[in-house]
Amino acid sequence: MVRNVAGEMADLEAEDFYLLSGIEQGMRYSEWVSRGRLPEFSRLTAEDVGYRIDRCEARGLLERRTIQYEGYRLTPEGYDALSLRTFAEREAIEGVGEPLGVGKESDVYEVRSYKPLALKYHREGYTNFREVDKGREYTADSQHVSWLYTARKAAEREYEVLSELYPGVRVPRPVDQNRHAIIMARMDGVELSRARLEPEQARPVCDLVLREVGKAYDAGYVHADMSQYNVFVGEEGITVFDWPQAVSIDHANAGELLERDVSNLVGYFRRKHPGEVPEADTKALARAITAGEFTSVSEFERT
Repeated sequence: MVRNVAGEMADLEAEDFYLLSGIEQGMRYSEWVSRGRLPEFSRLTAEDVGYRIDRCEARGLLERRTIQYEGYRLTPEGYDALSLRTFAEREAIEGVGEPLGVGKESDVYEVRSYKPLALKYHREGYTNFREVDKGREYTADSQHVSWLYTARKAAEREYEVLSELYPGVRVPRPVDQNRHAIIMARMDGVELSRARLEPEQARPVCDLVLREVGKAYDAGYVHADMSQYNVFVGEEGITVFDWPQAVSIDHANAGELLERDVSNLVGYFRRKHPGEVPEADTKALARAITAGEFTSVSEFERT
């Protein structure tokens, strides 16, 4: 898990952020930014660059590599610090609290603000720079793909989709976005994978989720990564989250991805509640969603 740098923000000076921003700019062109280019990118003197490097490196905000040249790149903590500074300048948040969830491609924290919010950092591409998935829609047109670019494009994509779906679809309310980070309403409840549903609740909850899939389709999107791990179940209903891989219904593979989403969901409920949720014809169910005719999974039971 990436360290939470919120508690260190007060110790950083404006010039530290000039350096971090300069490295960020340089990483648009190469994975490692030559030290000789940092005065140009950061608009600091060479002497001040050296001082700021020592400060930021000591705080784990950048890392150094010396092979053919002395190069620098941001750590996830350094990129987090840049986004936090922007959010603070916009007065979008007052502080960052405890982690709410940690995944392979994101970290989520509680946020102190005028109402309960959550801060999501996208981490796509960081774990292995050489294996960034260039096939994803939000990175497909880029020749140089750094983990900063991949994570930022994922955040931009998710924020765009949430903004178009909310409030017609039960998704987190989007509040703000900067770089690889999104501020959104905090969700109440638990992940579907951990929800303890009574037998009589299983089919109605399955229907609720599939109806939201249908509403999203009507609004122009297929989630494309649906599972029991990106649905929250609470007292007020369900919330579908994690939308960075969403595709337009005009996408060449939209139908295939919708069918996969439906199959994943129905398959999960079948495994957990085989007596309450029928074995369904997921192809027919997906077609009903595209036609706006879905009402209940029970209508698609295989005979």
